[in-house]
Amino acid sequence: MKRNIIKVILLSSPILFATASAFISNPASAQAMSTGESIEVAQSSVSVLASGQFTTVEQEKPTAGTARIVEENGQRYLEFDAAFTTANGPDVEVVFHRDSVVPVNLDEADYVTLAPLQSFDGAQRYVIPADMDLSVFNSVAIWCAEFNVTFGYAAL
Repeated sequence: MKRNIIKVILLSSPILFATASAFISNPASAQAMSTGESIEVAQSSVSVLASGQFTTVEQEKPTAGTARIVEENGQRYLEFDAAFTTANGPDVEVVFHRDSVVPVNLDEADYVTLAPLQSFDGAQRYVIPADMDLSVFNSVAIWCAEFNVTFGYAAL
């Protein structure tokens, strides 16, 4: 009798450990298991299309961090990493520029505005319009429209 109990314990141990680890590692799965619901896990495919490090353009405060263009589920995004930082200023915009080196002052024919800068520091993400042809742009820049001054850029 004792042997049968030990066999049952030994045979059921892997099942108990697997169930316990599911509860610990994925609370949503654990909740679904306990309520009998089913859950679907969304599959996301992210491709990095381009990336570059920011370079400061004649500013006292450096522009630093990494910019990258990614595609996720058919949508393109421009992302800045958590290390991103730039100078404060009025009317600061994120622009795509035709050249890989961006001058202090921009000519209208050489850039297109993506969006106002979300934050002077930290990670951020911008939706890139589907109809924007990125093949004509070689960098992304942080630009003050009010004074036509580039704070920094990243060649992509």
